[in-house]
Amino acid sequence: MEAKHQNSQRRRPGKSPPKAFREHLFHSLLNYAGPYSVGIMEIEVPVREPRTFSRIKHNHMHALRMDTVLFSIYYPCDPSSYAQSRGKRPSKATWLPRPRTLTSKGYAKFFSMPQLPVTAYIAATSMFTKLPAFRNAKLAGDRPGDCAGAASRSSLGAHSQDTLTGSGDKPKFPVIFFSHGSGGSRTCYSIVYGELAGNGFIIVAVEHRDGSGARSYVNIPPSGELADGLKINNTNPKRFYKVDYIFPPDNALDTSPNNARGVDTELRHAQIEMRMSEIGEAYYVLELLNNGQGDLVYKNNLRKKGNAGSSSKGLEVINWSDCDGRLLLSNVTVMGHPFGGATTVEIVRQNDRFPYIGQGIFRDAWGQATPKVGEVTHQSLRKPLLAINSEAFMHWPESFRRICDIGKEARNGGALCWVLTIKGSTHLSQTNFAMLYPHWMSFFMKTMVNPKRAVALTVNSSLEFLSRVLPPALTLGNAWVNEGILKTKVLIAGELPREHQPDGKLIASRLRIFNELRIRTVNWVRREPKESVATYIKGRPLIGLVNFPLGSEVWMHLSPDEENRQYPIRLSQEV
Repeated sequence: MEAKHQNSQRRRPGKSPPKAFREHLFHSLLNYAGPYSVGIMEIEVPVREPRTFSRIKHNHMHALRMDTVLFSIYYPCDPSSYAQSRGKRPSKATWLPRPRTLTSKGYAKFFSMPQLPVTAYIAATSMFTKLPAFRNAKLAGDRPGDCAGAASRSSLGAHSQDTLTGSGDKPKFPVIFFSHGSGGSRTCYSIVYGELAGNGFIIVAVEHRDGSGARSYVNIPPSGELADGLKINNTNPKRFYKVDYIFPPDNALDTSPNNARGVDTELRHAQIEMRMSEIGEAYYVLELLNNGQGDLVYKNNLRKKGNAGSSSKGLEVINWSDCDGRLLLSNVTVMGHPFGGATTVEIVRQNDRFPYIGQGIFRDAWGQATPKVGEVTHQSLRKPLLAINSEAFMHWPESFRRICDIGKEARNGGALCWVLTIKGSTHLSQTNFAMLYPHWMSFFMKTMVNPKRAVALTVNSSLEFLSRVLPPALTLGNAWVNEGILKTKVLIAGELPREHQPDGKLIASRLRIFNELRIRTVNWVRREPKESVATYIKGRPLIGLVNFPLGSEVWMHLSPDEENRQYPIRLSQEV
């Protein structure tokens, strides 16, 4: 108890930029709770080798083409240096990627809904929502509070000191790559990115242009050279192209659990290959930053004033020398959500191609789209893995069975592996949508977990996992909360709960609440606090309080602490 109290004292949140008037008037995102302040920068650069993936074409051109790589970096920052260098209100990036109106139309197309009402609703609620991060701020030069003092570092020996600190005894930060899911972008999981960055990680949120996102804009490099041997004349006024979501021909619902035709493996495996290549290109850019070549990144950056999807701020006023030797580019973590989870599994498998990847975390992985060993690579999982499921996805038998098989694969390869489910959560509980639209999440998806708590459980279990699998030199003196989530007792076979399991056509998309009308009516009569409308279904915290008993907020399906337990797949097979 005393240790927990001391830990809580070390978690004073880092400073956040002030909210604008429109953010108080409309929707806004919560400030991050980590001890570091959070900075953000956006980078788009030409790839070293433009190329295409698969034979799939759209409008007589290859649909999967990699000409540039786009990503946002969320990182621990020094907010005081930001204020001194600008002398005005800090700049913040918008939650909805620019151009915001056209991006809203891309979401309408992705959801197969009319463009006008979707765009109008987003404009009226969250068009001007900003990320609570300092744009282009200086990389943090100190550890917050009493983290990792010099005396503690010296106790680890000379080699570990080199790992912990860069030049001038400034801290070096471990790196996490994040791969978004279908319809996602580099910003839609920013609540998770920011929490991890606030705890001392550098998060590289890649925006995939493989036709799995709702909409993304690709700026054409000055050379005009594109994949497929195409070349755009410099006098051509259109210096960009857009990439919308690709619906598989004659199988548009291949993401649906009830699709009899299954997943379009030709498209999905090609997309995973392109996603892995984009992450490889992003890693190369980080190497440039870490090796003192930030000016080259600045010179080649295409996200600058006048270009599609860009802010006028670009990468201005960044002191690139501050990044020299400050990024830990070994033992890198890869993390992903649904389709990004499938990407994560494949990256962790391919050790020869990604030797710098040390472990993986996937959330609600799209099990059916995750290649089996031999379909893309013959290498099997031999690196630590953490799988975090939503309760809604847990009830998708085929996908959950595949996730359990991946867990077996990792354990058979000698790797530490945990598979858990957050009670009362649905698929979007781990995204910004849960924070911005909690009422819609409650009414339409029947989400029952407090959205703030769902994010905390995701982040805290990830930090607990990383504290176990990363070398001690990288975790010494951290201020991470350790709630003992990974110590939750493993369920036995056949013990999966069915209380909130929906019928077949709603599997994976929502939960089921018995006596819902009565529960909501009682809540309305009691005038529960506004925050509780979407999160406290029965007029009291169903789950979500920190002082709940261990195991009351998650189900554990696989843990190396209880290796002899069976996988809970019997119930899934019976469904």
